[in-house]
Amino acid sequence: MNRNDAPQWSPVCSIDDILPDTGVCALVNKRHVAVFHVKGRGEIYAIDNFDPNAKASVLSRGLVGNVGERIVVASPLYKHHFDLQSGECLEAPENSVTAYPVRIENDTVLVAV
Repeated sequence: MNRNDAPQWSPVCSIDDILPDTGVCALVNKRHVAVFHVKGRGEIYAIDNFDPNAKASVLSRGLVGNVGERIVVASPLYKHHFDLQSGECLEAPENSVTAYPVRIENDTVLVAV
């Protein structure tokens, strides 16, 4: 996406398709994106699904929780924590992932990649 372009919003699924405190993987504009529904906050987050530490597309299957005030997903392989708002890897910041804008319209989750 060019900096001057408006975000291209792509539908991913219905909000009801994502169980609270879990994630799903979607292919959005040729990128594997992990989309999470965080129950306590009623919020949706989207980050890259590819875990650079494990070299595998697995983040959507991680455990959602928090580290202090940060909402994170723990990778199912090496348990690195990724901040769902920023994509930062708490244990190895050099292996952070991209976080994407996300919104809900008419119960449909949309992600901009």
